[in-house]
Amino acid sequence: MDLKHSCSVKLNDGHFMPVLGFGTAASHDVPKSKAAEATKMAIDVGFRHIDSAYFYQNEKEVGQAIRDKIADGTVKREDIFYTTKVWATFLRPELVQPALERSLKNLQLDYVDLFIIHIPTAMKPGEDLMPKDANGKVIFDTVDLRDTWEALEKCKDAGLTKSIGVSNFNHKLLEMILNKPRLKYKPVCNQVECHPYLNQSKLLEFCKSKDIILVAYAALGSQKDFEWVEKDGPVLLEDPILNAIAKKHGRNPGQVALRYQVQRGVVVLAKSFNEKRIKENFQIFDFELTPEDMKAIDGLNRNFRYFQSRMFVDHPNFPFRDEY
Repeated sequence: MDLKHSCSVKLNDGHFMPVLGFGTAASHDVPKSKAAEATKMAIDVGFRHIDSAYFYQNEKEVGQAIRDKIADGTVKREDIFYTTKVWATFLRPELVQPALERSLKNLQLDYVDLFIIHIPTAMKPGEDLMPKDANGKVIFDTVDLRDTWEALEKCKDAGLTKSIGVSNFNHKLLEMILNKPRLKYKPVCNQVECHPYLNQSKLLEFCKSKDIILVAYAALGSQKDFEWVEKDGPVLLEDPILNAIAKKHGRNPGQVALRYQVQRGVVVLAKSFNEKRIKENFQIFDFELTPEDMKAIDGLNRNFRYFQSRMFVDHPNFPFRDEY
């Protein structure tokens, strides 16, 4: 296997995606400069897959970090796999390409490697990323996601992105895209919350059967500081079984949670802005979990979501009503 792709997975459009990615989402109180510092550290330790989004409002900083690492000779542009996402206020087809162009302008890059629909619950278009009415209720929009998908296909044809995919889709929404008349490109991936407490085994099986890669976010559980996260949720990295397996391998529970995903064919995102943790999160390629370990971690599943996204529950495309 050639070295460049040894830690990558081949997508259904022929491009390669590194199996371990660096996530850049942060709560609003984290200074944007932290995203730039952390992205540079991540590239220095070996991360080549960087995941961001227009919604994170940090693409100027993340783009600057990538360009700095290209300028100092650490990487070439083609070494980096960069993902951005079209936010829910831009899901009308005529708004999709302008949204990507805005991300590219912020990044100061000519193209992204992957462009995905962030969430399937369309909201009222405009500059407000979370439009709400006088009662504080989110204002939805009615958009046929098949039309949105055609707009993503056009972005790929225009060379603005190499690959296109989705995020937070359940199997019914995926089926809707896959069964679309005149489908030109299948989604290469579906990025969803996925960790030992929500292992998404049925959705993973479905995606594999359609040659769609499952990408895991919140793979280490999630920080309580996100306003969207359940405050009283279990702390994944304190799980006794995860810790026992980690101890046996001389690793930490985070490394075990990341390795678990890679071994089951899931591309996994690791998010940390702490230098020590960023280094540790990259060190998952030099040990292997046994079949017994994998089975024990499978047994931790409790279908628990850190991101319940309750503000979207009344939207017709709300994806978390169904089992998978």
